[in-house]
Amino acid sequence: MDIKCAFLSKTRTFLMVDPRGHRPLSKGRETYSPARNNPAPISGGSHYRGRPTEAPARGTEQEKEEQPEAGGCTHASEQMGVLCPTGCELKTAILKQERSVKEEVRRMQKDVDDLSRSSNTIYNYVDGMSSALRERQLVKNGDLVSQYTDDLETQHVYAKEAIDTVFPSNIRILQGVLEKIRMKIQRVEKAILAQRDECREQCTVSCPIPVVSGKECEDIYRKGGRDSGMYLVQPDSFYQPYKVYCDQTTQNGGWTTIQNRMDGSVDFGRRWDNYRSGFGNIAFDVGKGHCSTPGEYWLGNERISQLTKQGPTEVLMEMEDWSGNKVHAQYKQFTIQSEASRYVMAINGYSGTAGNVMLEGATELSGENRTMTIHNGMMFSTYDRDNDNWTPGDPSKQCSREDGGGWWYNRCHSANPNGRYYWGGAYTRYMAKHGTDDGMVWMNWKGSWYSLKAICMKIRPYFASR
Repeated sequence: MDIKCAFLSKTRTFLMVDPRGHRPLSKGRETYSPARNNPAPISGGSHYRGRPTEAPARGTEQEKEEQPEAGGCTHASEQMGVLCPTGCELKTAILKQERSVKEEVRRMQKDVDDLSRSSNTIYNYVDGMSSALRERQLVKNGDLVSQYTDDLETQHVYAKEAIDTVFPSNIRILQGVLEKIRMKIQRVEKAILAQRDECREQCTVSCPIPVVSGKECEDIYRKGGRDSGMYLVQPDSFYQPYKVYCDQTTQNGGWTTIQNRMDGSVDFGRRWDNYRSGFGNIAFDVGKGHCSTPGEYWLGNERISQLTKQGPTEVLMEMEDWSGNKVHAQYKQFTIQSEASRYVMAINGYSGTAGNVMLEGATELSGENRTMTIHNGMMFSTYDRDNDNWTPGDPSKQCSREDGGGWWYNRCHSANPNGRYYWGGAYTRYMAKHGTDDGMVWMNWKGSWYSLKAICMKIRPYFASR
């Protein structure tokens, strides 16, 4: 019994006293420079003002407005958003393909007609030569006439071979190509007819998206989208809309979820391109008829950058351990720069219960070692794109490769939300792939060797009247 207690005590001490987020310097061989010239997060006035107070109900029910194109491929209402996908956009793509193929066919038809006219011209020319040859054969024999006749006969044979063999062969090839294109057009037209039949009624999907849409989830909330779930957003009209999960209940809603971990169903050890464009499952239906439960996903650095550069943005990070305890970290200022600057993160204005790791680093460490775990001002790194502050360019010293995910690593971390998913919480260096604290770590709450059960990152426009 005493041995067991001693072992548990030693394990507990090991978990608390062995912070592994940083990478200590090799004495005499390495130097560390924490300073980087990075832009501050966007601050100042927001393009949003405080939310208007809702007028109390008057007893007279407002007449419901008939929305245009309610059953078609797109929803065209200005108030309820203009993006209601039903799958019918496939028809537009097919029609575009059909137009391009038809243009190719018209050009080929012109080439065939030109070839046909040329063939007729040459045929008439050869026919004239044949007549002339027959006339000259009636002339009395002579050396000059004989030589002229031989030359004429040689030209006649060559021209006749071209007409009898070469031209028909070319025409047959063109006709074969033309026939293949005709068959392609028939298949396209058949697909279009089938799509038109399907689009006579509003298309249905396994995870319906609400009609209301907007620039982001705050905009959707102001347009009446008060239920949490999957929505379609379009921050900029120059880019395609995309799906996000909107949290419309926490702190009065308006949160766009940019990251979510809860069950380890999605691998976050991804390449730079994956983190740039995003990956995972936005949401799923649990029997309510709409996607009200968020899945595991990363929204994508390009989209996160675009959203945070529209104006002052705040970020909320919510965490849960394996006993059901919950904490959060909230920052009033959060900006991600473009890919040209390697998605540099600028963050400020902490409040919460999880600990200010982003600005202060791991409190278990001190001095330079603690500085190595501050994330503010860092560039984004993945295992195939080394932008961290731990000997850049050295493939043997990459935070992302050792710590299991993409993140704004320094040398290396005090928080690792995109790390490996460990069931049960506590883990050891012997369970880790590289012997490092590569789990979903938030050091100022649970230390280096406890992997969280869930973590979620959400952003929304910040305005002072909140």
